[in-house]
Amino acid sequence: MNVYRYEQNPLVTPADVKPHRDDFEVIGAFNAGVAEYGGEVILLLRVAERPISPDPSVVLAPVYNVEKGELELVPIRKDDESYDFSDPRVIVRRDQAPAFEYLTSLSYLRIARSRDGRTFTIDDEPFVYPSQPLESFGIEDPRITQIGDTYYIYFSAVSPVGIGESLVSTKDFKTVEHHGMIFGPDNKDVLIFPERIGGKYYALHRPTTKSCGRPEMWIAESDNLLYWGNHRHLIGLRDGMWDSGRIGGGAVPIRTERGWLELYHGATKDHRYCMGAVLLDLDDPSRVVARSGRPILEPDAAYEADGFFGGVVFSCGALVDGDVVRMYYGAADTSMACAELSLAEILDGLEPV
Repeated sequence: MNVYRYEQNPLVTPADVKPHRDDFEVIGAFNAGVAEYGGEVILLLRVAERPISPDPSVVLAPVYNVEKGELELVPIRKDDESYDFSDPRVIVRRDQAPAFEYLTSLSYLRIARSRDGRTFTIDDEPFVYPSQPLESFGIEDPRITQIGDTYYIYFSAVSPVGIGESLVSTKDFKTVEHHGMIFGPDNKDVLIFPERIGGKYYALHRPTTKSCGRPEMWIAESDNLLYWGNHRHLIGLRDGMWDSGRIGGGAVPIRTERGWLELYHGATKDHRYCMGAVLLDLDDPSRVVARSGRPILEPDAAYEADGFFGGVVFSCGALVDGDVVRMYYGAADTSMACAELSLAEILDGLEPV
């Protein structure tokens, strides 16, 4: 697979983003939803900010208090043996492991804009910030589906009661309308197809079960984008391969002559994240036509291999112009990058199922 990584990579780094509070530091600007609007490429960044603790022996956990309408910082001492700080992303109470009790940072959504798709300017203020009870730990990994003149934005909403997928919409990237949670906990990696198929909307999603089952890709349908049903298992993990640990949707499905092309992420059991592809039937996207035997993008560049959580390429969006697929992706849970691939090469490299 021929991959052209932009010379400007990484396109957006934490250093490019001003914290929304002086007592915070930006540790991630990554996993952005992608759209084109007003002659610009829009990257809807997931910005992760961490409170700066004045005491190095104390970690401050950010929690948005909806009732007060403000962010609270919960202090936890590093020498408190009831907590596990080994994963820099979470604070785990040992008697509740593996579930985390707090996150070490708060994520929200901020807009980066570009005329050429390579050089971006970042808005000074958040675009979507936690405001609902189910968002008190933050909002993460947005995707954007344009249907008509409306851009539907959906993201992982994180709170003490779980992680689900919430939906907002905008027509101008200035104001948003909130529609609530459309997939309940625990669920992530939702992707809404950009048009009706057979009179219905379709979405990919990734439920995570604690009793049985594995983190795999499902498909659902809806009449109105709000209420989803007829859930069916779509594709699963493959032991010994690049997607043996977990899989989930990446970019919004792309309509091609051969079928719906979904660029999805897969991780090994030791958390190395790559991007691959699966082809779904045009008229019945619950039918899998073909799938990648090998990744189309692996974390080989230095900015993909090293970062806040290294060894990760994770796309939330792609733009297609003829045979060129511009895949924007999060690198090492830290920055944003872009790579161009050939649509024909991706399709020709798929293996029939």
